[in-house]
Amino acid sequence: MQPAEELRVLTFLAVIGIVYILAIVVAVKMALARFGRLQLSRSRRQVWLRRLILGLAAFGLVCFGYARFVEPYWPEVSHVRIESRKIPPGNRPVRIVHISDLHSDPEVRLEERLPDIVAAERPDLIVFTGDAINSPAGLPVMRRCLTRLASIAPTFVVRGNWDSWYWGNQDLYGGTGAHVLDGAAEQLNIQGTNIWITGLAVGNEARMKETLDVLPPDGFSIFLYHYPDAINEVAERQVDLYCAGHTHGGQVALPWYGALVTLSRFGKKYEAGLYHVGATALYVNRGIGMEGGPAPRVRFCSRPEVTVIELAPASQ
Repeated sequence: MQPAEELRVLTFLAVIGIVYILAIVVAVKMALARFGRLQLSRSRRQVWLRRLILGLAAFGLVCFGYARFVEPYWPEVSHVRIESRKIPPGNRPVRIVHISDLHSDPEVRLEERLPDIVAAERPDLIVFTGDAINSPAGLPVMRRCLTRLASIAPTFVVRGNWDSWYWGNQDLYGGTGAHVLDGAAEQLNIQGTNIWITGLAVGNEARMKETLDVLPPDGFSIFLYHYPDAINEVAERQVDLYCAGHTHGGQVALPWYGALVTLSRFGKKYEAGLYHVGATALYVNRGIGMEGGPAPRVRFCSRPEVTVIELAPASQ
């Protein structure tokens, strides 16, 4: 975590802590006053101050309930369009569905609904940019979901940091029908459009250059990698589309400000959405699931995301 992120998190938690400490103090004083043990000031200022503190505390509880029980189950489908001269004129757009960070737990959240959501977008290609499970107990949930996704359209996946660090010995994707990318490239022809796709697992960064070098300059090129942090190297190679995840859009974000934490070396610079760096389009997907381990399973102002990327011929 970057020092700036640590400061933001500590400040956020401190503000919440102060509100609830004050709310407890006010509630205790009001209870004592009710039983005649304490005389409360009845000045308009003090009355409104007590109401404000209790109102903020109540609002915080509502926000937590929303973050725990509503937003994680409320996916958003985002649509972006990328034009390229490598897409032959007159060809229909190629539709790519990009998902990331399933972080499946034993409890099913969106995994059963996700394939139907994706199928409704009629993709030509599906890409998943890593972090499949939070624990081995979530593996059956993830595999059922991915198997159904792979039956909709050719599906390509890479391992994220959780996949490599904690579940490196687990056969996450075998038998699902998904194509695991880790340095090799595959060529696709979609309705007359040539597309080259490659990817790299977290932990194999030493192979970044050779992985990017397999992409020919004439076909439309796609690179899958869990972190958005390789954007400078990828843009230098002039890869057309770089799909990443990892940031969760902050998972807990603030209105008009965005992510508090991204766990990216670039901080908030590439926190979520579409960016252009040179000739490279970078899309950072907010992910479907939530961080594992002891992290609370909440999302706030950062809904689970299914991204539909349309690759279209360049405008005349």
